[in-house]
Amino acid sequence: MANHQLYYGDNLEILQAYIDDESINLIYIDPPFNTGKRQQRTELQVRQDAQGDRVGFQGKTYRTVKGKSTHYADKFENSDAYLQFLRPRFEEAYRVLHQHGSFFLHIDYREVHYCKVMLDEIFGRESFMNEIIWAYDFGGRPKTRWPAKHDNILWYAKTPARYTFNFDEMDRIPYMAPGLVGKEKAARGKTPTDVWWHTIVATNGGEKTGYPTQKPLGILNRIVKVHSLPGETLLDCFAGSGTLGEAAAMHNRSSILVDNNVPAMQAMMERLAVYGIKLVNADYGSLIANAD
Repeated sequence: MANHQLYYGDNLEILQAYIDDESINLIYIDPPFNTGKRQQRTELQVRQDAQGDRVGFQGKTYRTVKGKSTHYADKFENSDAYLQFLRPRFEEAYRVLHQHGSFFLHIDYREVHYCKVMLDEIFGRESFMNEIIWAYDFGGRPKTRWPAKHDNILWYAKTPARYTFNFDEMDRIPYMAPGLVGKEKAARGKTPTDVWWHTIVATNGGEKTGYPTQKPLGILNRIVKVHSLPGETLLDCFAGSGTLGEAAAMHNRSSILVDNNVPAMQAMMERLAVYGIKLVNADYGSLIANAD
């Protein structure tokens, strides 16, 4: 039976104190990207209003109402400080990962090259399996350079000769030129490559939590289904809004989620509650109550 644990606090201390050696089947982490910016997200509600501030379909007018905002500072003193922060957490991830488990690092173009060199040292270069590119098309478009519209996801298998890869669980995607492959293949669709086209979490969609940098459930569903089995334990020690936890709940996996941000904990509780999940970390409530 699947269970789900939430830990509030420093993920390095929690990994060292609570997570056993080789007890985790799949690790996905989405750490701060060291963008140097204040990451903020504000919930917006749009209501039809004759005196509204925007015009929509068929000339109808709407008023925008701002909801709650969440934020955090995504900034380290320099790149070296950022990597020094990540290294012991990567080393703990290697320790707790099962021999046949997989590790996924979700990062962006600013730091991915440095992180890969570090992970090659920790896991071994032979354990590097793929660099997955998550491509999207949303947001501003600068006029002085090519707009950056992708994230990088590095996949390492602890034992490259044996790891979980459920090919038949892969969701299929449409052919870009279906007329070239015939009706049967076009109807079935094709399996994805290492470039994943997927929209970001829409600000007015049902999936949104209002948490900054929330990642799409579709991306995590694909990783969970292909790289783990029902009943196994998944870990995200930079859990944020808890997308990995929701994907685990949807597919009968257990999860361990760690974060040191109160809005993140609240978002995770709300998401897991939809699945009727009773959290098993007894200290969670008191930790939140005592948090600043």
